[in-house]
Amino acid sequence: MIVAIDGPAGAGKSTIARAIAQRLGFTYIDTGAMYRAVALWALQVGVDLDDLHRLEQLAKEARIEFAAGETVVRLNGEDVTAAIREPRVSEAASKVSMAPGVRRAMREEQRRIGATQSVVMEGRDIGTVVFPDAQVKIYLDAAPEVRAVRRATETGATVAQIAQEIAERDHRDRTRTEAPLTQAPDAEYLDTTRLSPSEVEEAILKLVRERTSNGKGHH
Repeated sequence: MIVAIDGPAGAGKSTIARAIAQRLGFTYIDTGAMYRAVALWALQVGVDLDDLHRLEQLAKEARIEFAAGETVVRLNGEDVTAAIREPRVSEAASKVSMAPGVRRAMREEQRRIGATQSVVMEGRDIGTVVFPDAQVKIYLDAAPEVRAVRRATETGATVAQIAQEIAERDHRDRTRTEAPLTQAPDAEYLDTTRLSPSEVEEAILKLVRERTSNGKGHH
């Protein structure tokens, strides 16, 4: 079974996806971590981040692994969980993730992982592009100012700074030609502005239960 969660920056996707995966015993696939892993590898081997061809090659060769019940990210067998969170990697990842070849390679990798196990996956284009036939699709959203506050709390930056960044990212994500951020027509829209994380979690689990109990899960 595949649970796809899409939405803009700071909507709380990763927190929720991780919690849902844990509750269901599914594997949580952090798509952002995948791009970060490729970025880390590029930095390690000294690949120019403007060299799209070389980046695509790296992305195709990268073996990224997640395991059910773990938050560990492995790149080519090595635990890179902490390394991919370094600021220089974050910076590199936003460049790397804009490369169409890298996105294609990561989509293949995501499908490969999803083909063998039940997963919860979050990102910008999971329900639209990566798994258009996912049984459960959620579009997680929140008011921009709320997203800025949540992100600022996480990172320790000022709300104004983050609000500016989020506005830029939203624009970039929605106008991108390759896999832009859009809500899948069959996705459940969930505005989390006034909801607590546990309320969001319950709403999604309820959806998962509905989808599995009404026979759709048996096709």
